[in-house]
Order: sequence, then C-alpha cells, then structure tokens
Amino acid sequence: MSTQTASLRPVTTYRLYEMKQHGEKIAMLTAYDYSTARILDAAGVDVILVGDSAANVMAGYETTVPITLDNMIYHAKSVTRAVKRALVIVDLPFGTYQGNSKEALASAIRIMKETEADAVKLEGGEEILESVNRILSAGIPVMGHLGLTPQSIHKFGTYAVRAREEDEAEKLLRDALLLEKAGCFGMVLEKIPAALGRRVSESVRIPTIGIGAGNGTDGQVLVVNDMLGITNEFSPRFLRRYADLHGIMTDAFTNYITDVKSGDFPNDKEQY
Repeated sequence: MSTQTASLRPVTTYRLYEMKQHGEKIAMLTAYDYSTARILDAAGVDVILVGDSAANVMAGYETTVPITLDNMIYHAKSVTRAVKRALVIVDLPFGTYQGNSKEALASAIRIMKETEADAVKLEGGEEILESVNRILSAGIPVMGHLGLTPQSIHKFGTYAVRAREEDEAEKLLRDALLLEKAGCFGMVLEKIPAALGRRVSESVRIPTIGIGAGNGTDGQVLVVNDMLGITNEFSPRFLRRYADLHGIMTDAFTNYITDVKSGDFPNDKEQY
C-alpha cells in the first residue's frame, strides 16, 4: 500500500494498533467545534479528542469538573459532522462513570448514539475498571487515561507531575496493564516522567498517547487552543506553541474596531 493511500484510510482503533506495530507516531489534537475539526481532519490528524478541556477553553471554568454530559454531546456532534478520516474520541465527563458502572454504560451509549463518535475516554485505572468492563461489554471502544487525571484535581489539589515516586509509578504501570487486559484500545499518559512514559509504552501492546509524558510514547496530544496560542496564560513545559493566534486575533479585532469607528469599513467596494 502506498503512503498516499495509507494517508487516506479512515483511522480506526485497529489502524492505531497497526501504527504502533510499525513504529508510526500517532498525531492527536482536541477539537470542540465544526470549523476547527474540519481543518484538523483535512490537515491529516489521526485522532481528534473532544476533550472535557472544553470546560476550560470553551466555557471558562477553572477545572474540567463542571462540564456536563449534555455539553460534551453538543461539542462532539459538532465535531463528528466535520470529520471524514480521523478517529473521534469523546471524554466521559466527571460524574458520569465513577462509582456507577450502569450509569457509565448509559453515558457511553448516549455519546455513541447521539454523536456518532468512534470511542469514549475515561480517567483512572483499577478504581474505574468495573465501568470500563461494562462499557466494553456493549462493544463500545474505550481509551484509558493515566497519570495526571484532571477530573480528580480536588482529590490531589495540584497539577504537578505525577508518578515521580516508585510506588505511584508501579501503580500506574499495573493500571496500564489492567486497562490493556480489559480490552482498552489505547491510553493517554499525562504529565508523568519521560522514563515512565517510555516504560509503560514498551510494556503494553496498545498505543499510548502522551501529553507531558516524553517522546517515548506512541503518539502525542495537545489542546488545540493551547498549541495555537489562543490561550496564552497556560505555559507548561510540555506545550509547544505552533502559532500566536492570540496576537493575530487581537490585531484583527483592533483593526476592525478602528475601521468601523472611523467609517472606513465598509468602503464603496464592500457595499451593494
């Protein structure tokens, strides 16, 4: 199969597994709206995550905790309408799966039926395994999420790097193996030491996607608003800004306001 043909193939969970086996890195970004998702898909991104980070960058909340299932379904429906190739994964928000596997399944079914997404993502390891198993039993693909788990921010009280200590690192590795054994097709590893990210990635056969987990993972993910420089107050070490849209947008808005105030816009060519 040619490289061009492979690049046009719809991305599936099995395709991600193939990419790991062949040593091909997986590119993943977040999206929350139709227009952004359309551009991402056309650019060739492999995976689009409709992340609960929408709570931060779209709704202005300090944490991801307040976003609701209805909110996530709204954003996911907007994204899936735009996508032709990328795999679309949707975060199950806080309170829809922790401690109640029946509610977890009902939440996942709503996402799959109402949004036509490809998979759901859950934060946690052994403590959410019952929910993972119940969702998987319905044939719904599940991606795990270990390391820094933002939905648990009130439990830990900090966004600091996780699993620096050996006992926490060993638990994270055990959780990764448990998620793989349960049938998860992949997992996000967030804000952990690079050596641990590589160790986990080499210990499981399913793909790992890192965000602040070093270059030893099978792929990378960033929040699109962060990497585009729309949000400029968030600058963790792992973030590379690929544009400064905050500056570009500010200039454009300022120029528009000036032109309207001065009467320069619209000019003769911009009228009927």
